[in-house]
Formats: sequence, C-alpha cells, structure tokens
Amino acid sequence: MTTWFSLDVYRDQADARVARDTGKVTHMSSPYEGLQNAVDQLPEFLQPLIVAGLGAIPYVEGEGSAALGILVGINPVVAAVAGAAGNILSVVLVVFLSARVRQSVVARRARSKALAPAGAGTGSGTSGDTSYASSVADASSGADASAGTDVSAGTDASEEADGATSTRRAKGRKRLRGMLVKFGVPGASILAPWVLPTQLTAAFFVASGVAKGWVILWQVVAIVLWTGLVAAAALGVVSLLGW
Repeated sequence: MTTWFSLDVYRDQADARVARDTGKVTHMSSPYEGLQNAVDQLPEFLQPLIVAGLGAIPYVEGEGSAALGILVGINPVVAAVAGAAGNILSVVLVVFLSARVRQSVVARRARSKALAPAGAGTGSGTSGDTSYASSVADASSGADASAGTDVSAGTDASEEADGATSTRRAKGRKRLRGMLVKFGVPGASILAPWVLPTQLTAAFFVASGVAKGWVILWQVVAIVLWTGLVAAAALGVVSLLGW
C-alpha cells in the first residue's frame, strides 16, 4: 500500500512539474475527497442537520461547521445557514438556562438576607444583585443603556464558582470582561469569538446581569457576521484550488 501511495505522490509531482513547465494551470486534488464521497451518500435533508449539529458545539460553532460543510461539497448557502442556525439555537438555550440559574442564585441570596437578624445590615430593599453590583454597565455603549442593561460584577462570583476550569477559559473570561467594559455588549459580542466560544460568551453576559434579549440579539449578529465571513473565505479557497 505504501508503494502505491509513493507512486501516486511521484505521479502528482511529475504532473505538477509538467504543468509548470508548459504553463498550464491544473487544479489540486481535494484532501477531503473521501469525506466528500461519504457526504454524497447521505440524504440531502440530513446534510444540513449534521452541519447544524456541529454548529452547536463550542469551539466549532457556526463558522467552523459552515467551512467544513463547504469543504466537503455541501452547498455554501445551505452550509452557512445551517451552521449559523445550529450555533444560534445553542446560544439561545444557554442564555435561558443561565438566566434561570442566575435568578435562583439571586432569589436564594434574597431569602438568606430576609432571614438574617435585623441588625445585620440588610436594610436595603433591593435584591441580591446589589450585594455585588459594580459600574461595568456605566462603561457600556449608549445602546446598552437604552436597552436597560445593568452589567454587574456577578462575573467575579461565577469565575470563583468555575475555579476548576482551564487556564485558557479563565484568561478568555478576563479578556472578555475587559472588552465588555471597553466596548459594551455590541462590541464585545462581535470581538468575543477570538477569545471564547459564543456559548460561553452568552453565559458570561447573562451572569454579569445583561438582559437576555440584548445578549441574544448581539450574539445572533456576531454569529451571522463571522459565519458569513468564514463561509465566504472557505468558498474562495475551494474555488481557487478547484476542489
């Protein structure tokens, strides 16, 4: 088998030299040809579902699944839409789950304060959020303020609860917090894919006190933007190399 592979490589190299010497342009064979053949055997309705499922996986997400779908021969538009849809659905699920967890934590803190002795300094009538509120929201964009976002330092509590997470994620959260303070939710959402998956970014924003609708809106914008850009780049590579 090794001999046949060596002969194939030698023949490809010889063809490339001939094409170069004669000035003819030849297309490279796709390294994903086997995978393309396997995908071709699948029913057409199943192909976008697989891409959508991959898009729901952190660190793969819409852009990764769309690019892979294009590389294996799925229609570029179908791959991009399916990848973005899977990513968006997973983010929406994370947002609602994170919001419920946060509400439970806040309610538990409120109950514990209500049961505390009268002289324990619990005279404030606000919820448990105010015990760890900060001025992060003041640094957000004007659009954030109009949307009623009140970003608090609850991030610190969530980071302490995730003390067993990897160093990479801890650094990503730290950088994301800096983006949130500097650019607000819109800017941080668009830049966040460079440091954390959209699912973790959405959970971070919700834990920080950002309204669910605001998080979902800007995560959708970021997912559509990055998936479209990466899909266009993948289509360009496929067209250029003739795969």
